[in-house]
Amino acid sequence: MRRKDPSSVSPPLSNGVSATMSHSTVVGTTSDHSLDRQDFVTLSTAISNGDDLGPFVRRAFTSGRPDSILQHLRLFSRSKESEIEELCKAHYSDFIRAVDDLRSLLCDVDDLKTSLSDTNRLLLSAGVPLLTSLDSFLYAKSLSNNLTLALNSARRCVKLLTICARANYYLGNNNLYLALRAVDEIDQEVVKDAEGVPLPALRRMLVQYIPAIRGYAEKKISKEFSDWMVQVRAASRHLGQVAISRASVQRQRDEELNSSRSGAESLYSLDADSDPDDIAAAAACAPDAASTAGFDLTPLYRAHHIHTTLGLEDRFKKYYFENRKLQLTSDYQVSSMTPFLESHQTFFAQIAGFFIIEDRILRTGGGLVSRADVDSLWDAAVAKMVAVLEDQFSRMQTANHLLLIKDYVGLLGITLRRYGYAVGPLMDVLAKHRDKYHDLLLADCKRQVSEALAADKFEQMIMKKEYEYSMNVLAFQIQTSDIIPAFPYVAPFSSTVPDLCRIVRSFIEDSVSFLSHGGTIEIFPTVKKYLERLLVEVIDASILRLVDTGGLNWSQAMHVASNMAVMERACEFFYLHAAQLSGVRRPGHTSGRRDFPLKRSRDASEVVLLKLLCNKIDDFVDNNADAINWMADDVVNGTANGIELGNEYANEVYIYLDTLLETAKHILPAPVLRRVFYGVLCHVSDQVIGLFLSDSVKRFNINAVMGIDADLRHFEEFADGLAPLFSDNPDELSAGEEPRSALIEARQMVNLLMSSNPENFLNAVIRERSYNKLDHKKVVSISEKFRDSSDRLFGTFSTIGTRRGEKANPSKRKGLESLIKRLKDIS
Repeated sequence: MRRKDPSSVSPPLSNGVSATMSHSTVVGTTSDHSLDRQDFVTLSTAISNGDDLGPFVRRAFTSGRPDSILQHLRLFSRSKESEIEELCKAHYSDFIRAVDDLRSLLCDVDDLKTSLSDTNRLLLSAGVPLLTSLDSFLYAKSLSNNLTLALNSARRCVKLLTICARANYYLGNNNLYLALRAVDEIDQEVVKDAEGVPLPALRRMLVQYIPAIRGYAEKKISKEFSDWMVQVRAASRHLGQVAISRASVQRQRDEELNSSRSGAESLYSLDADSDPDDIAAAAACAPDAASTAGFDLTPLYRAHHIHTTLGLEDRFKKYYFENRKLQLTSDYQVSSMTPFLESHQTFFAQIAGFFIIEDRILRTGGGLVSRADVDSLWDAAVAKMVAVLEDQFSRMQTANHLLLIKDYVGLLGITLRRYGYAVGPLMDVLAKHRDKYHDLLLADCKRQVSEALAADKFEQMIMKKEYEYSMNVLAFQIQTSDIIPAFPYVAPFSSTVPDLCRIVRSFIEDSVSFLSHGGTIEIFPTVKKYLERLLVEVIDASILRLVDTGGLNWSQAMHVASNMAVMERACEFFYLHAAQLSGVRRPGHTSGRRDFPLKRSRDASEVVLLKLLCNKIDDFVDNNADAINWMADDVVNGTANGIELGNEYANEVYIYLDTLLETAKHILPAPVLRRVFYGVLCHVSDQVIGLFLSDSVKRFNINAVMGIDADLRHFEEFADGLAPLFSDNPDELSAGEEPRSALIEARQMVNLLMSSNPENFLNAVIRERSYNKLDHKKVVSISEKFRDSSDRLFGTFSTIGTRRGEKANPSKRKGLESLIKRLKDIS
């Protein structure tokens, strides 16, 4: 049966609403109240739209008119029944056809039902065995899944237990890092895959023990690290001592190597303004003292690694830095119970070892410490060391103590500079106390010089062995010949000379040692300045003080003068030695002639010697002056060594001078000998003039003058014997350089008194040629005493002629009288 399309049967909903509206209008027209009509329209609209009717019901009961809404609902129902009826009337034929189709379909359904029942019966008979097999399969599959799950769980348990066993093994062997790695692996298995752990009890146990194992590892490694911190404190001192001793050995080796090079600077000069690249290169080339000294940093690196594994790296870095800072602060403490001279090496070695270790950790510690941290510690350490040095240097009153500490500080600077640390402030402290050190050194040398001078008997040194000659002469280059003399050797100086040379050489070496390796100054000019202070302010002043005290006899004064000549040669050695130790090989400013630093004491010693010799001559003259017959009737006759002698004083003076010359030639150098004997002869000349001028001599005659002339000729012969001492070739000496020129005044005076034409003295040309050394006043004073035997003025001149078989010359007497008168007018 064919079905009709429902769309053609169902009327539109809007038509129903319109019909309802029409019917409502009809009903409304029959209603007595217009308000009911409006309410009905509103209710109908709400029902048609499917709205909630609750508000209408509540309003009806609220207004007390429930019947009204019931009525409206009945009216709406009747209107819908009418529509249904109309609809049924319009489609009744379609319903009839549909019923016929249903009846036809019912027969087909019965046939289908029978067919399905038969098919079902067949399917059931065939499916029962299959269902039985399926149930068996499902059971087997469930059992297999359970076994697989059990095996997987067992495998996981075995894996976890294996890791636990490995962790226990590592803990037992104190291999904390691998133990923590195993614990981390367990933690990942348990925490990240909690549902995969088959046994809750096992999981709870693992969750409980994982933090405990980590805490145990942290505690264990912290204890090991604490033990290492105690060990590193003691090891730092040894490490610093080893590094500083190696720097000392290397410095000595380099100094020996550089001593053979001209102008080479020391490899260890400490320039605070050096190129940072050079510092970095030196640090890279520096031997690792921490490793070579056998010190092990493994516990530190292990602790750092373990704490990093535990996620506590920042805390460990802070803990390490704070503890090392406390250790360094403790290292700063200087014991008041122990002198700093005894503890300074330990003090500086401790700090050096500390920063050597820190440099190693900085380079190999994997970021455990930073450059800023190390620099902050170093700045604090430098400030403290500077303060300690300032305080200790201010208290020291011994140069050797200050030098010992300075030398060790210099080695400290050399050592740490090779690791890249800035040691400029330390070197500045040493430079600041340079003057104080040399003042103390000068004071010490002054004491030694005074002791050496006081202990010297000023006698010639006798050297019996070659090593004595080498030690006292060759060592200071004061020999006069390169030929080794025969032994025993009698030196031309006393023991003061080698003693002073040793003092000066020690001063130079100490000065160079203090100035070396401590800055950028030029060493030689500074050493030279302090050396000149030593020579002038100490040695020259001490010898000058010795000479001025007047406690020397002529023999001692002669040895002092001889010593000064030898010291003049020694001074050249001092400057050369200072230059060589300063790394300068024969520089231009060390060569050439320089002023003798001991010139004052040299001149004073020669003056004292000359004074003592002149005093001795004065004694001879004074003791024998009364024996001179100034109005002798005949010329005094006598000979000595074939030389005519006039008076006794001349004999004694000649013997004294001859004996003195034999002694002095073996003691005094030729230049000193020349100066001394020239002065002695000048004094002899003055004494001769003094004899004529003496108040005890009222008058004298020509015979006395001739006796003095014989004395002068005797002294002139002695002076001529000195000519080889004044020059290697006596013939080349000029008139002013001849030894007899020292007697020129006395000779000219005697020549004038014996001259037959004394008035020639008034002739300027003749006076300049023959009498240029005479003083007018002395000529007048002496000429006034010149008498003859009859006491007539210048009567002796006539006597001269008579005694020689000549006649008296009255014009000569008039000339002398005129000479005296003219000289008095000139005076």
